[in-house]
Amino acid sequence: MSNILITGLGLISAIGDSVAQNRQSLINGRSGIGKARYFRSRYAETMPFAEVKTSTEQLQQLLAAPRQYPQVTRTDLIALKAMGEAIADAQLSPEVLHNSSTAFISASTVGGMCLTDEMYRDANTTAATSDSPYLSAYSNSASTLFLQSYFNIGGIVNTFNTACSSSANAIMYGARLLKNGLAKKAIVGGTDSLAKFTVNGFNSLMILSAEACRPFDNARKGLNLGEAGGFIILERAEDVPPDKKVYAEIKGFGNSNDAFHPSSTSENADGPYLCMKTAIEVAGLEASDIDFINAHGTATENNDATESVAMLRLFETVPAFASTKSYTGHTLGAAGAAEAIFSILSLYHQEVYPSLNFETPIENTGLVPVPEYQPKQLRHVMSNSFGFGGNCTSLIFSVHN
Repeated sequence: MSNILITGLGLISAIGDSVAQNRQSLINGRSGIGKARYFRSRYAETMPFAEVKTSTEQLQQLLAAPRQYPQVTRTDLIALKAMGEAIADAQLSPEVLHNSSTAFISASTVGGMCLTDEMYRDANTTAATSDSPYLSAYSNSASTLFLQSYFNIGGIVNTFNTACSSSANAIMYGARLLKNGLAKKAIVGGTDSLAKFTVNGFNSLMILSAEACRPFDNARKGLNLGEAGGFIILERAEDVPPDKKVYAEIKGFGNSNDAFHPSSTSENADGPYLCMKTAIEVAGLEASDIDFINAHGTATENNDATESVAMLRLFETVPAFASTKSYTGHTLGAAGAAEAIFSILSLYHQEVYPSLNFETPIENTGLVPVPEYQPKQLRHVMSNSFGFGGNCTSLIFSVHN
């Protein structure tokens, strides 16, 4: 089966409006977690968030004719920015996008829920004579359908919602389409914006931190929610011209389900362990070949403890690892894509980005994430994404020779 190459990247998050800006923030240890300017919530004054620093009104300027898209949400616009950058980076023409061999696989958990208040208002307006425009935008697949229409995508289209592993699964699915000859190119990734619905839900679970998160620290107090959009262009090696820029190769992937609890993984970390093990086997590698792990690292009590257990189970010597959620917060359906892009940048530039705010190792595991930015020789990087319900996915990216 074909080798799958990465030829384009697009990303917007709390630490930058482009891939280059995101990388500079990672190099400089500059977090995007802080006070929200645009998100309206009772918790905006008391909790930090990793908000994209561009307003919805500014993002709307990306639209050639905004009035044609009254249902477009902040979730959609964040995705539009990232996907546009990825398409331009890979130099995909409108003809290529419309070709039936170009697939588009996206992910979102928030969808149009960021406009729940607006839809509720419309539903309770007695003068309303037609459906609210926010109704069609409400589902998690709405952003996918908007982007398919906007860019005139002609091939297979699908949406994933497996909580925090959503866009990692979109990447895996896109790679499998290419490997099995069902597509020649795939645009894969995900998007999510801040929304009252998700903030209130995570707050009810008592896992939001009132301060900047501390992944893998013994004194961690929970996660910070963020928003982002990230997309990757995948192409079969035989379809890529010799002179085209290639960032990396997607070498392996694995998915498992812990099936232990709706919002946590088991103490022996069966799900995280099995997806990492499977990804290594699919890649045809040994555990010792992994040079760096971009960990899921949410800074919640359960996740960091069980991910540590899984790494200790799988690796005789745990590779260097870190969590970039200390920069971007937890971006939910976009997390797998954003962190895959960070992993690809690590490979392409031969460097690793540290976890922020770490001081003391978890008492039972003693693992210490990378403390500072450093050049590092890398061949294979693993990116972990673990979702609610125990849906766990690991991706392995490798240097393209």
